[in-house]
Amino acid sequence: MSRPALAPARPLDPAKFRDPEVTAKGERRAVVPLVGLRTLWVNTGTLCSIACRNCYIESSPKNDALAYISAAEVAAYLDEAAALGAPLQEVGFTGGEPFLNRDLPRMLRDVLGRGLSALVLTNAMKPMMNHAAALLALRADFGERLTLRVSLDHHEAALHDLERGKGSFAKTLEGLTWLARQGFRIHVAGRAGFGAGDEAGMRRGYTALFAAHAIPVDASDPLALMLLPEMDATADVPEITESCWGILRKSPDSLMCASARMVVKRRGADRPAVLACTLLAYDPRFELGATLAEASRSVALNHPHCATFCVLGGAACSR
Repeated sequence: MSRPALAPARPLDPAKFRDPEVTAKGERRAVVPLVGLRTLWVNTGTLCSIACRNCYIESSPKNDALAYISAAEVAAYLDEAAALGAPLQEVGFTGGEPFLNRDLPRMLRDVLGRGLSALVLTNAMKPMMNHAAALLALRADFGERLTLRVSLDHHEAALHDLERGKGSFAKTLEGLTWLARQGFRIHVAGRAGFGAGDEAGMRRGYTALFAAHAIPVDASDPLALMLLPEMDATADVPEITESCWGILRKSPDSLMCASARMVVKRRGADRPAVLACTLLAYDPRFELGATLAEASRSVALNHPHCATFCVLGGAACSR
């Protein structure tokens, strides 16, 4: 089975996304100030238990470009956020596969013990199940302040497995149903590109799947079931200018970088770094410093993903 056919993308104009202040046409580029740090993302490391065909961060069983971050390093950022008076509400954990990092349960307990919410992006496969006892303890102690967002690219096994490998759908569904039976708060992330523009049909398909397996996720809720746009940094997309806010009737405050930052630990680095966005882990232009204070400056929307995923795609990583 193949992906639904999509219109061929034009190659990116090399003149675009070069200058952080102006576009290729000489217009003022849109900039997003940090309104307040409400979500702190932690990349636990880029190693993953599987290798997807199109992973935005190139995670795989071999990619350790982002090393495992430690619980102590995460705690230092939580302490800094508190000292700065940041309006922090949630800490999200992404990877790679976060459950490959053995410190993840300690990180989650630290976050939740501070009264914050925690979100983990996972494929719900063996690495997650290896931490079943720790997860059950966290659920017992903190309830719905812990959310697991499971990547299930399509409601049919053939298309999901096309992206993530033969048999992966069954293994993810097994983990998802375990979470449901144990009473965890669950969200699901799928790929909008598989729907070939038929979002309503995609949501109906997920609704049927969830009902068949007693999975308490409302597929009509765009937060509970996120259908994320495909991202191709080589495809031509519009640059976002200051005038776009009025044309699109969108506020810069609605973008992730207005209220979120991500912490990563690069392989061989002495200490973690703070990035503007979860999507741009390898672009040095979006590394803002070593501390949250240093990373509080504005972000220029100087990357194709800024347009595709956030401004035009309307996606978000927080809940």
